[in-house]
Amino acid sequence: MKCKIPAVIFAGGKSSRMGRDKALLPFADYNSLAQYQYVRLQGLFEKVYISTKEDKFDFRAELIYDRYDVSSPLAGILSIFETLDADEIFILSVDAPFVDENVIEKLFEENKEGTDAVIAQSPDGLQPLCGVYKRSLLPLAKTHFQENRHRLTQLLKEAKSKFVAFKDNDPFTNLNHPHEYEKALKEI
Repeated sequence: MKCKIPAVIFAGGKSSRMGRDKALLPFADYNSLAQYQYVRLQGLFEKVYISTKEDKFDFRAELIYDRYDVSSPLAGILSIFETLDADEIFILSVDAPFVDENVIEKLFEENKEGTDAVIAQSPDGLQPLCGVYKRSLLPLAKTHFQENRHRLTQLLKEAKSKFVAFKDNDPFTNLNHPHEYEKALKEI
């Protein structure tokens, strides 16, 4: 059964360490990493969106455009809640293709009343772009945004967040650098 909470893939980053837009890199049997993530999450969620600054994709997808000039996941979160009529959303970074159904299920098992966010935590630390965000986080998120404090980890530590521990870093491998992308292509 598919999850009723919408999933949003974050694909609006600058990809400066990769040297080119990682959302558009070919991956598995798909033309892009964004398309791979979009199709994969459609198998788990009733509604899947891509958060982006522009329509740069060669496949049909429901897009949520950033409403702010600044490039930050915080601006993306605000834009999503201003666009969607949803009290909760699942967020996943486009460059985390190994976050699987087991990780997502564990996050939803820990999703309790009274929390603002339920976020994955690997041995390497918090994974702020892998988790459930709730509308109740918005007042604090807006304050952080107005104060030009864009670090999600700081926001999440100040909010009523539940951090879900995972024993393995592998599912949270981010494809930030060309060598990480090349390694991931061999593993998929």
